[in-house]
Amino acid sequence: MTGLISSAANPVVKRMRLLGDRKHRRREGAFVVEGIQPVWQAVEAGADVEVLVVAPDLLGSPAAGMVAAQEAAGVRVARLTGELFARVSARDGPSGLAAIVRGRVPGLASLPVTPGAVFVALHEIGNPGNLGTIIRTADAAGGAGVVLIGAAADPFDPAAVKASMGALFAVPVARAADPAEFFAWAAGSAVTVITTSAKARASFWEAGYPRPLALLLGAEGAGLPDDVLAAGDLQVRIPMTGTAESLNLAVAAGLLLYQARRPDLLA
Repeated sequence: MTGLISSAANPVVKRMRLLGDRKHRRREGAFVVEGIQPVWQAVEAGADVEVLVVAPDLLGSPAAGMVAAQEAAGVRVARLTGELFARVSARDGPSGLAAIVRGRVPGLASLPVTPGAVFVALHEIGNPGNLGTIIRTADAAGGAGVVLIGAAADPFDPAAVKASMGALFAVPVARAADPAEFFAWAAGSAVTVITTSAKARASFWEAGYPRPLALLLGAEGAGLPDDVLAAGDLQVRIPMTGTAESLNLAVAAGLLLYQARRPDLLA
């Protein structure tokens, strides 16, 4: 096929590689999305797609038709050889579709607070894969948004984008500089904050979940600092048996989200 990009020196290819670096993503306000489902969720959500990156010999007919429709609507399309796409892809067995999308994480003022809202707040979470999984779980559980507090992982990190499976474009994500800003927002928005710790007395099964609500979890391993834990309106723990010392953060967030969304547990 003529017109295919085969050189790694091409500006689009170089840009995709540069956006693997967090500093460059932050400076440029852009990130890479890969995979048919995530890219199409970005398109359907009205994300600011800078360019669709396609390997025609890897892409199936239905997806190729969607690309053609977007190109006809004015979206820029860059076509790569399958070999080059595989070289720049972050996945084994790449699908042949990626996109460079513009986006930044806004502040808390961007989050709409409705009477039934349930948010997940994450204090200094470090693992981008866990973050992406939590965003995906929040979407599945009907969560109203995810709040990142302090020095948290980047939701536009390739691992986070991949783990979110496109939910990044369905669930609002906002950032608070520190716990003080988060708790001030919660108080001003009448959002109840439930903090979580293995040291808490109340089981998450026994707790009430008044809405609007924010479930605040700490970083992997360290958990919430004592002062942040104590600042919550209620502290809960997830009971554990066996030899494991802790649950994976994304698993814990999922358990809490689904428990909080139970209609019979409205306080």
